[in-house]
Amino acid sequence: MSARRTASDLVELVLDADSFASWDSPIDIGRWPDAYQRELLRAAERSGRDESVITGRATVRGRPVAVVASEFRFLAGSIGEDAARRIVHAVRRATEERIPVLATTASGGTRMQEGTPAFLHMIDISRAIMDHKAAGLPYLVHLGHPTTGGVFASWGSLGHVTVAEPGALVGFLGPKVYEVLHHRPFPEGVQTAENLAHHGILDAVVTAEDLPALVDRTLGILVDPPRPAALPRREPVATGSGDTWAAIERTRAPGRLGVREVLRVGGEDTIRLQGTDEGERDSAMIVALTRLDGEPCVVVGQDRQAQARAPMGPGALREARRGMRLAEELGLPLVSFIDTPGADLSKAAEEGAIAGEIARCIATMATMTVPTVAVLLGEGCGGGALALFPADVVVATQSAWLSPLPPEGASAIVHGDADHAAEMATAQRVSAADLFTAGKVQVLVPELDSDSGDAKSLAIAVAAEAATQLRVLRAGSGTGPRR
Repeated sequence: MSARRTASDLVELVLDADSFASWDSPIDIGRWPDAYQRELLRAAERSGRDESVITGRATVRGRPVAVVASEFRFLAGSIGEDAARRIVHAVRRATEERIPVLATTASGGTRMQEGTPAFLHMIDISRAIMDHKAAGLPYLVHLGHPTTGGVFASWGSLGHVTVAEPGALVGFLGPKVYEVLHHRPFPEGVQTAENLAHHGILDAVVTAEDLPALVDRTLGILVDPPRPAALPRREPVATGSGDTWAAIERTRAPGRLGVREVLRVGGEDTIRLQGTDEGERDSAMIVALTRLDGEPCVVVGQDRQAQARAPMGPGALREARRGMRLAEELGLPLVSFIDTPGADLSKAAEEGAIAGEIARCIATMATMTVPTVAVLLGEGCGGGALALFPADVVVATQSAWLSPLPPEGASAIVHGDADHAAEMATAQRVSAADLFTAGKVQVLVPELDSDSGDAKSLAIAVAAEAATQLRVLRAGSGTGPRR
């Protein structure tokens, strides 16, 4: 189990030396009953703080942030009325000064000595945070040990990026309370940072010592301006591969590039986010904050490696929608990468609303207000591919394709067998060249003979082209034709 850190520990470990300037005003406890006043005074003496949170302005690797930090030694970090007002004031001041908020928690939740009035202040905190996010400002959360109750169920779960201390107890209902209420212990291993990260509720497990680097990288993407292009760009072509079936076979080859390669060679300071933050995780979809050839953006991409192990289910599409929401909230461009042999066809997928999730992805992408670029990277099969297609600009590799069904499936419907797959692919005009001619793809990235043995080279070209299109959209105030 993780060690409990004090607010002072976090100030020393995470913030730049001598950069913290408190925003906290003195608290008058005179309105409380005498017994509770004595309890508050003992907590202050024990913790060296006048409440369970400290707030202020600081820098992390030179970057200004507003800080909200829990002090667990003050009544187990519980949030009473004064602590809640302090948090609301800090978040609203950060919004006014247009600086990100970094929240670090260590709390048992709402303060029982103050009851429902304190409990209701979780709404005020949540409202202030949502106003901060609506202003396009980052809200980053680091959950310490422990974080439970109303804190986890409000400001601890609203981050754009949410990480937790290794081994931290993180959960809705504290295990001691559960045992008293239910007369049995809570199952072991559930309320841990590692388990919640595994289930897509948290983005990562990060030590306090490593938090400055994460904050720096994250804000570097979310706040810093674009950087100059550095990757070589291939001049786009006006035609795709002449042989549609040969192109399809190239996209299915084991050594074919995928979104992982594009991020590896074309992304900078990439931060992988995982899960829907709603208790669901599907490795078929990659969601990341990154800079593609210097351009800050949110990436959502279908991972061909993961789909070789398990097909893309509804959870993957919900992860994609999380990325879309994140781009909208932060005002970042979105780049989607389409590369799928098709969505999952199973009982679980149907009951998990696979069709509805495809529809919601299409609707969300088609109505986004930030610049969007879709990259048809390879296979583009069925509704799962269409889910990431609507964009201001669509880029495709020369061998890429998009079809309602696998060509073999289309052949089965029309001919009763899979033997006419190549013929059906040509007849259905699935190729990138056909899409380009129809005006549904705006840019074709050429493929070289050497690309079949060198995925890196094509990945660089794809990253460079996607970034080029982001620059064009940015120069045009982020607007472009919806296709």
